[in-house]
Amino acid sequence: MRILGIILLIAAAIGGVMYFGDMKVAGDVEFGDTLRAFIFGAIALSVLGAVVFNYRGRMSTAVLGFLAWVGIFIAVMVGYTYRAELTGVANRVMDEVVPGREIRSEPGQAAAVRGGNGHFVFEGITNGARLRYLFDTGASTVVLRNEDAKKIGINVDKLDYSVPVSTANGRTMSAATTIDALTIGNITQRRVRALVGKPGALQENLLGMSFLSQLRGYAVEGNRLVLRE
Repeated sequence: MRILGIILLIAAAIGGVMYFGDMKVAGDVEFGDTLRAFIFGAIALSVLGAVVFNYRGRMSTAVLGFLAWVGIFIAVMVGYTYRAELTGVANRVMDEVVPGREIRSEPGQAAAVRGGNGHFVFEGITNGARLRYLFDTGASTVVLRNEDAKKIGINVDKLDYSVPVSTANGRTMSAATTIDALTIGNITQRRVRALVGKPGALQENLLGMSFLSQLRGYAVEGNRLVLRE
């Protein structure tokens, strides 16, 4: 019953702070600050009373129990206070453990973790279809695999494959086209110039300069590549 009372007290504190947090009680003192101080004091007294009641006659055990509660409370408060920093540490650990994983991007940004092969690959939405792109500043335009160009509604049989391109497999011919909408992370560009390779000529779609040059910037931060709109 005492535990239930403490839980209800914490719930009441949270509700009161959210609802009355901006009210002033004296000068610049906010009601929320006063309420928090009162509730934390009440919680401390409740915990102390519960420990003393349950361990009366065993003072050393009661003290250890109370200190354990205090330690838990401090750990929770420290974790909440430094939640942003702890999240950053957790993300950096995940970057090392799971290379190439997809990252939830901030508004106006796109981010990718370096893969095991050292490259950065982005998940993108191209004309409504989900495609993967290899980040490549050496490519003058976005370059699509022939098979993926079909997925986004391009009639590859009517293209003019007259533009030479260099790939990891050597030189090949490609065809100029335009992507209606390309979204990488939280960045969307429209009417993006692109090339379509011949069937089987490319292993990856390339995120080239016809997209990258329109950005405010991009930079490697640790094990991540971040694009900024």
